[in-house]
Amino acid sequence: MARIAGVNIPTKKRVVIALQSIFGIGPAKAGLICSKVSIPSERRVNELTDDEVLKIRETIDSEYRVEGDLRRDIAMNIKRLVDLGCYRGIRHRKGLPVHGQRTHTNARTRKGKAKPIAGKKK
Repeated sequence: MARIAGVNIPTKKRVVIALQSIFGIGPAKAGLICSKVSIPSERRVNELTDDEVLKIRETIDSEYRVEGDLRRDIAMNIKRLVDLGCYRGIRHRKGLPVHGQRTHTNARTRKGKAKPIAGKKK
């Protein structure tokens, strides 16, 4: 099992797909990493040599911000908005949608389970 950026990546999947299990690496970045290290797209993780895994690890460490560092940066950006008290920060603090979505209906993912209002009839 290959361990890259503190994550055990799945061994039976193709390298491009397996790299996407790392937080901060999507399809585009995974393709770029494979092309930089010159790994064919159909190669599986269990077919990689130790040298290739080392090259992938070094490329990710030197060029991309992933996992803990990225999560910390995102959390600090949100904390900055909340501390400023700007509109987006207030929405984060209240647990409401931040990007202008409607809340009269929908927004259940962000607001949580609907709470019944006592005494309300049709």
